Amino acid sequence: MFSCVHWLQSFLALLSSTLFAWGQNCPSVCLCPDHHTVDCTGQGLTRLPDSIPLDVRRLLLSNNWIPWIPSDFLVLYSDLVYLDLRNNSLTRLEPGTLGTSSRLVYLDLGSNNLTEIPSGTFGESRSLIKLRLGNNPHLRMVGEEAFMGLTSLRELELERNALSGLDVKVLSQLPSLRVIRLEGNPWVCNCHFAKLFLWLMENRHKLPTGLEGMECSVDGQQVSLSMLSEDSFRECRGMLTLKDYLIVIFSGICISVAAIIASFFLASTIHCFQRLKANRTDEEEGED
Repeated sequence: MFSCVHWLQSFLALLSSTLFAWGQNCPSVCLCPDHHTVDCTGQGLTRLPDSIPLDVRRLLLSNNWIPWIPSDFLVLYSDLVYLDLRNNSLTRLEPGTLGTSSRLVYLDLGSNNLTEIPSGTFGESRSLIKLRLGNNPHLRMVGEEAFMGLTSLRELELERNALSGLDVKVLSQLPSLRVIRLEGNPWVCNCHFAKLFLWLMENRHKLPTGLEGMECSVDGQQVSLSMLSEDSFRECRGMLTLKDYLIVIFSGICISVAAIIASFFLASTIHCFQRLKANRTDEEEGED
């Protein structure tokens, strides 16, 4: 009986000390409902709070006024799985800032003031499954390799931003993508949009609102993408970009060089056969 009471007292003492330690490690303006969660939602923060436990896994920072993220942020919090920075004052992200975590699964950067997503922003975050970048009213540019390395990404939200165009390569490098939100952007249906439109036609099952939920500007009028077809961009088929011209020129040079080499070998081969034939003829005449 005594041993049971002693064990219970030891357990309660350990529990109390653990809970006390959790409370001590929790930032003063935040809540820590469990050992791996820090909830700082709606605390009017203008910067990241101090004393965040290094082993935090869920960090909730939405509805504050945080303007930037230190470049070494995820280096310090390498166990972070869930990061919510929705509805803050973020204006830009340093390339690689969010690309040093191998465990981050969920990232919400929606409802901020981001203006661009440069290439290399997310590095090699191969565990990232859901990325929310919607409702950034000043977001006009997404780098061609912004999402390079996000091989596990299934859900990408880019709705209600300021995107008028998007390089289709940005999306084609996401092999696991299942859901993509692009509605609410001021798309312009010009020749630069043509490749993206074809991609959307082929992947319409990934659009939660379908092509019907997306519009683009045609001669100053908003038109649903569901009203367009591949023929709507037929005048763009003959238009080549500088890159296309360079590829054509390079291909032509390669073909010309290959033709010259082939002609040289063919001529050499014919010459060898002719000499061989002449030698045989001389030998036959000698025998006669």
